[in-house]
Amino acid sequence: MSQTAPSSSAALSGDEVAAMIDGLNEHAASEGQAAEPGARPYLFGNETIPPMPMLPAVDRLSVRMARRLRDVIEPFARDKPGVEAERTTVRRFESWRLEQPEFSSISLYRFRPLKGAVLVSLEPSFISRLVDMFYGGSGDYDERKFNEFTATEERLLVRLSEALINTLTEVWSEVMTVTPQLMSRETNTAYASLVRGDEPVAVSRFTVTLGQGRPAKIDILYPVSALRSVENELSSKVHDDNSKTARERMASALSEVRLQARSVLARPSISMSELLALEPGDVIPISLPPQVPLLVSGRLVAFGSIGDQEGRAALRIEKVERSYAP
Repeated sequence: MSQTAPSSSAALSGDEVAAMIDGLNEHAASEGQAAEPGARPYLFGNETIPPMPMLPAVDRLSVRMARRLRDVIEPFARDKPGVEAERTTVRRFESWRLEQPEFSSISLYRFRPLKGAVLVSLEPSFISRLVDMFYGGSGDYDERKFNEFTATEERLLVRLSEALINTLTEVWSEVMTVTPQLMSRETNTAYASLVRGDEPVAVSRFTVTLGQGRPAKIDILYPVSALRSVENELSSKVHDDNSKTARERMASALSEVRLQARSVLARPSISMSELLALEPGDVIPISLPPQVPLLVSGRLVAFGSIGDQEGRAALRIEKVERSYAP
């Protein structure tokens, strides 16, 4: 069987093959460039932490803690400080630790029955300024570079830390009874072993203003696992507080409502002819009863006797109707 050879017209020349290869290379390069903008870096351990339903309760505890911190700090500062509670945030422990200065005051406490521990962080400059103010200074001076605390700063730090944790215990007693116990104090956050670096913690931050200086911060860290162990207690506290707040708002709003109150001294009766003949100067005799009614919005509330107080006519309540008695 004979086989027909391909015609010379169907064959590609060397220049055509080279042009086709160059086109394929350009197409592949353009696809690679289009794919690059879609690539996003991913940092392990920074994934989104799901919301925690107990955080509103922790926020409420922080607000109460802020009010009491003013009384805790005032004896050291010899002045009334400004203290504000920031909203509680949840983040990885390592992320928080990387933001802290190399030298700081870190105290770890057991907080039974919560699992794990509670961390209290104080800025060293805050301690130094308190010492200055305690001994009569203004506390407004250039901050030095800290490598260690002086003996005086160390003593004040211990007293302040104990007062702070005792106040925190009192605030938590509104939810449940807790027992604090000091585990350790550190000045290097690298040695603060609250939880593993990739574990989430709830950070309650307080901003403290002393005089005209830079505001200081106090951080209280709770392991999320510890808060989850008492989630029922915290959640029930939120509901109780919400109900109480609603009742207080309602009571406050109702207490400001003004009602029209009046009293009827007498009800004389006259004839139609006397009424038509009334002129200025005429006198209608009336007799005052021993007790007159007090009416509020047309309803009888109480009975009282007529008198005067500080030169003004007054009604002395002597009997309250049963339906309105407190």
